Amino acid sequence: MPRVLVTGGAGYIGSVLVPMLLNAGHEVIVLDNFMYNQTSLLDCCHNKNLLIIRGDSRDEKRIEDTFKNYWPIRYVIPLACIVGAPACDKDPWSARTTNLDAVRMIADRWRPRIIFPNTNSGYGIGQERNYCTEESSLNPVSLYGKLKVEAEEVLLKNGNSVVLRLATVFGISPRMRLDLLVNDFVYRAVNDRYVVLFEGNFKRNYIHVRDVARAFMHCMENFKTMDGQVYNVGLSDANLSKLELCEEIKKQVPGFYFAEAKIGEDPDKRNYIVSNEKIEKTGFKPEVSLQEGIAELIRGYPVIKNNHFSNI
Repeated sequence: MPRVLVTGGAGYIGSVLVPMLLNAGHEVIVLDNFMYNQTSLLDCCHNKNLLIIRGDSRDEKRIEDTFKNYWPIRYVIPLACIVGAPACDKDPWSARTTNLDAVRMIADRWRPRIIFPNTNSGYGIGQERNYCTEESSLNPVSLYGKLKVEAEEVLLKNGNSVVLRLATVFGISPRMRLDLLVNDFVYRAVNDRYVVLFEGNFKRNYIHVRDVARAFMHCMENFKTMDGQVYNVGLSDANLSKLELCEEIKKQVPGFYFAEAKIGEDPDKRNYIVSNEKIEKTGFKPEVSLQEGIAELIRGYPVIKNNHFSNI
């Protein structure tokens, strides 16, 4: 099976993807700086096909040594990222060097097959009542969105890449995050029993973290036919506003109370509905519904009683 390098492989998505790759028989190299002191891959260390390297994806010497010592590396999945608008605004230099420059360096120097996780927050305010497709114009507002879009452009220009524009991800991961919208709202519903919304009618799309991992696997299995293209990845039946999301949560947490107030704004200005038809036509279909993901979070949250599971 092809050897795969996953930068940031001990993060929220990587901690789900890496075991999936190993179970499929791939040799997996994880390069991660473990900046959150996570221990999420310890349960994979029995697998002789896993190699973990503590290092930074921006370190050209570390990247060079990795490619030279473990060639051939057939695929790179660059998950190493300063994720989200608040985290990028907090440290713009780290955001640019990690989210853009490190990806460009690997693509330009080593030319592997790259499957890149973009975000559909690049659609920004979207187009009212019109589905955003891969042909829709991109209007990123935040630094996070702009850097992701620029990295996408670099990779598509270089070729040998597939880009996934991911919907808002949710669900349990060994490296949990509570700052993602669904995860956050369910946590508040379970523990606080209420949430105060802003921009409650703003819509976005959602996708479970296991389905994101499955989407990467799907791209590897179908790389030749998907190469050079962009695909939205989300639940086609989950283009929901924040208010609608809260209604779904309330069905499973009856005592959950939510109200809207003009107290804030989304730094990405995300308000759009998304079409996932293109990737569905390649044979990929998500397996975990929003409702199943909410139930999973409810079952998992008795384990989590603090808020250090975030990226800021």
